[in-house]
Amino acid sequence: MFIKQIYTNCISEAAYYIESDGEAVVIDPLRDTEEYIALAAERDAVIKYIFETHFHADFVSGHLDLAKKTGATIIYGPETSTSFPVHIAKDGEVFKAGKISFKVLHTPGHTIESSCYLLQDESGKDHALFTGDTLFVGDVGRPDLSSGDMSKEELAGILYDTIQNKILPLADDVLVYPAHGAGSSCGKNLGLDTHSTIGDERKNNYALQQQTKEDFIAAITDGLEDAPRYFPINAKINKEGYESLDAIKSNGLIALTITAFKNKLKEDVVIADTRHADIFTEGFIPGSIFIGLEGRFAEWAGSLLPFDKPLLLVTEKGKEEETVVRLARVGFSKIDGYLKGGFDAWQKAGEKVDMIISVEADELAMDIPFDPNLQVVDVRKEIEFADGHVKNAINMPLADMTDVALIAGFEENQNLYLHCAGGYRSVIACSILKKQGLHNLRNITGGWAKIKEENRIKIEKDASVLN
Repeated sequence: MFIKQIYTNCISEAAYYIESDGEAVVIDPLRDTEEYIALAAERDAVIKYIFETHFHADFVSGHLDLAKKTGATIIYGPETSTSFPVHIAKDGEVFKAGKISFKVLHTPGHTIESSCYLLQDESGKDHALFTGDTLFVGDVGRPDLSSGDMSKEELAGILYDTIQNKILPLADDVLVYPAHGAGSSCGKNLGLDTHSTIGDERKNNYALQQQTKEDFIAAITDGLEDAPRYFPINAKINKEGYESLDAIKSNGLIALTITAFKNKLKEDVVIADTRHADIFTEGFIPGSIFIGLEGRFAEWAGSLLPFDKPLLLVTEKGKEEETVVRLARVGFSKIDGYLKGGFDAWQKAGEKVDMIISVEADELAMDIPFDPNLQVVDVRKEIEFADGHVKNAINMPLADMTDVALIAGFEENQNLYLHCAGGYRSVIACSILKKQGLHNLRNITGGWAKIKEENRIKIEKDASVLN
């Protein structure tokens, strides 16, 4: 028996390849399926099944492309309805792969169709549970993402029954392999590890402790942040089907000359610049939205870029395909090519450019007492802001900056100083404000990490939010 967890850090997602005696299954594959196919070929195995734990909201699964390329059968759990052919398993149904087997455990609560797959080894012993978003390391799946007309409290109650009847009866030594790790928005506070055991979760996971159903519901629904804007879009794509990744790459990887690029700018398009933040601030095509590949690119792209408008890409040389693939992972399909030669070619051709002025925290400290029009804009999350911020700063979380009316509240005479925790989100924010016509702004290098070291800047907290 061979098990490999294939973890993608930028979206905190874990897919799995499991194989026995020349037959393999893939669980929750990403849209770029080459790694699974290559692994099977390398090990002289055939991919027999593709197990989906639920309709994912945070990424577009590779189930359709992988099935088409391998002939494998797509398996979903009970209560599933799709627009494409799948095998809808019964609760307790068993699937064989070589000398091992997988038992379907219907585990609703995160979503109605959520199911786990219990791997039983060659001797029939329970070995590992592939939990999807039902159970994480230190957490459980949030119950407010996707299940029709049911409230989060109703789903949380169903999840309580799932935990009691399907998860807790398993032996302590059963391995836990979830679909996500720390950083994912599919739970509230996922642990740093990407796997665990039932025994460790029984001891350490707050949701698996002895408690009443009412206390469980309160615990897992309290403090839920709004889900990223693209989650419903991705869940719908996974349920209804999608264009192949190969087709998206074919169109997205068209190299556009400067003339062709400029002609497309006459249409209703969006320029997405994925270079590093430090490079972007030094110069970019006016109107570009920065979302650098170095950060949680796919999540911010899905949250801030429109799905209904074509995207034009500006990337570092050699990063064109990576950009297209990572956009496709979260459901983008309207990608109309990239600028041949990148920003350097644009600049060398004498085309118009824009830039973002960056300042150090000590310059902010010097400017605050002498500039009555200075306004600090903190683009971190509300809870981050509450835990410490510059006195009189405005909190405008980056995720909210698609609201044009919110941005319109700034006055023309204000000098805006933007920051986040370390500098990535604030550059995105600066690019959004510039696209909306606000140019009198500064990006604070190093963000809050540097600001709080500057003793001349007054800091305050918001106890009401923290409590």
